[in-house]
This record gives sequence, structure tokens and C-alpha cells, in this order.
Amino acid sequence: MSLTKPRPKTDASLLADSATESSYRDINDVRLHVVTAGDPDAPLVVLLHGHPDFWYGWRDQITALVEAGYRVVVPDQRGCNLSDAPDGIDAYRQSELSADVCELIESEGRESAHVVGHDFGGFVAWNVALRQPSMVDHLGICNVPHPTVYRETLRSSPQQIARSWYVWFYQVPKLPEWLLRRNDMDNMVDSLEITSNPGTFDDETIARYRAAWQHTGITPRINWYRGFRRSESPSRTTVPQPTLICWGEDDIALLPSMAEESVDYCDNGQLRMFPDASHWVHNEREGVTEVLLRHLP
Repeated sequence: MSLTKPRPKTDASLLADSATESSYRDINDVRLHVVTAGDPDAPLVVLLHGHPDFWYGWRDQITALVEAGYRVVVPDQRGCNLSDAPDGIDAYRQSELSADVCELIESEGRESAHVVGHDFGGFVAWNVALRQPSMVDHLGICNVPHPTVYRETLRSSPQQIARSWYVWFYQVPKLPEWLLRRNDMDNMVDSLEITSNPGTFDDETIARYRAAWQHTGITPRINWYRGFRRSESPSRTTVPQPTLICWGEDDIALLPSMAEESVDYCDNGQLRMFPDASHWVHNEREGVTEVLLRHLP
């Protein structure tokens, strides 16, 4: 009889801080797994992960924000880790993902929050700020451009088209899921390691990511990209909130010029470039947390 190795947990117990908790919220017709920490009455910060991430991607920021006096709420976005994964592509349009964040803020008894996003979570953060500006106090973005900048660059830059090859590949039915599921999701692991600097993801961390991917499977995550292609653009393009953009200059998927252009779409924007940092800048540079704390009131 063979013994199966226990799968690592993927809830708040991953963090040693006993004050960090997991809960489930019924949000916008889905149940989201949410990690929370800090005084419930403190200023609220919502952290949004991207692909192929889950809430754990913000592990380096959670404690620092709480120690600085903030209430931190970190969801597994729909389709990821312990959250529900609704069927179909339309469930992953930007309008739905943005509505999740707004209702999550309301579930904390708040009318607004500081919102910070990385990668695809950055696209969601941009969209919340543009679609429901009254709900975002300060905006923080890590390595993802303003959605208008991204779309315009894809139309005009062969270099960015080449870097975004995976976006086009994810539009193909079934094949991406088949390739990414193979060999215990080794291709998903490759996506972490290829887009990061050496040592960013150690073996223990990768085991946790493999476990998180198993819960909902690959299809919902791929549907984020399919849903993005189907999403209507927000009615406004300029972000009114104070906005901080942090960007690892060695991002292999996104041109750094898009970071500079994104600031032009912010009424009050600032850009911090991090040389020799990858797409996973918030995991590789402590300076990201430092500048974020200075940005938030």
C-alpha cells in the first residue's frame, strides 16, 4: 500500500503570525477565501494577487502593513486556491473581478480602501479605481500597466506583441489547460521561475503553489485572460486617486516603457523603477514595501 504525501496547506496557517486568519465571504455570487490581519478598525488595505499566484504572494507585505497600523485583507481572487471557481469565461470579465473587490470592501463595513495589485491583480486594481473611483483611497500597482496603455501598446509594438505570446496562446480552447496540467503542473512552475530572479521561489514555496493550483485547477486562471479579452473598457481612463507604480525593470513579459506611460493616466501618480528586479518585484525588493508604506497615509 502506497502512502500519499500530505499536500501543504494553503490557508492563513502558512504564516507564523497567529493573528492572521482565514475566512470565507459570500461576495458577488461567489464564495471567496480571504486572509485578514490587523485591527478591524484600522485603515483598510486590500492586496490583489495575479497569475499564477494566490494570496500568499503578499506574504512579505502583510506583516509590515499591520505593524504600520493597517487592516489588511487579501483575497484569493475568484478561480484561485480556496475561492470558488465559477464556470464560463464571462464570469472572469474585469467588471466581475472589480465587483468582487468592491463587495469585499463593503463586507469589511467600509465605503473605501487602499487597493494594491500585482500582475493581473494590478489590472483588477486599475479597473476598480476607474470603474468605482469613490471606493479607492490610494492605489498601488506592481508591474502591470494601465489597461489603456497595455491595449495601445499591443496595437503598436511588435516587441510587446511577442512578449505577450502567452496571452494569445491562452485564447486557444483546451490546449493551454492540457499543457499546464501535465507532469504535476511543471509548466506552471516554469512560469514562476522563468519570470523571476533566481532564488525568488524556493522548493518549499513552489510546493505551496502546486498545492494551491490543485484546488481549482487551471481553467479558471486561463479564463482570467479570456475574460480580459471580452471585457468592456471603463468609461473613464484617468485615475483620480494618488497612485504609486512599482516596476521591476527586468520584467520579461512587459516593456518598462509602459510603466512610464501609465503615470500619464494618473492625476497624481509616481513611478519607482527597481533595477535588476523581475516581474515579481514585490517579492524581490524590500524597497517596494518601504515605498508603499510612504505612499499610504
